[in-house]
Amino acid sequence: MDRAAFEKLVWQAVESLPRFFKERLQNVMIVIEDEPDPPDGSLLGLYQGVPLTERSVFSDHIEPDIIYIFQKNIEAIAHNDPQEICRQVRITVMHEIGHYFGLDEEQLAALEDEPPAQL
Repeated sequence: MDRAAFEKLVWQAVESLPRFFKERLQNVMIVIEDEPDPPDGSLLGLYQGVPLTERSVFSDHIEPDIIYIFQKNIEAIAHNDPQEICRQVRITVMHEIGHYFGLDEEQLAALEDEPPAQL
């Protein structure tokens, strides 16, 4: 899949997030890369930042949080099937944004099972 088509899937996944999450995302960058450095075929996404649950009013957190989405790893796990790539992108985006909100793995798993929000 070319990068432009993959990027479109990522932004569609962001748009499909429940309104509660979309309205509260602040100072977060989403970066699409081919693969992590160093390479790790099992890593589909990565959240880098300070979760909201670990911040306080005294925090001086200024730099944006970054969510990395790894295109080649998602394509590999999805066996290059376009529908499965779309599903994996959505799951990965939700999972990494969940880390931003400080959700634990059990809460993230529950979110991944929710149907997409209406656009």
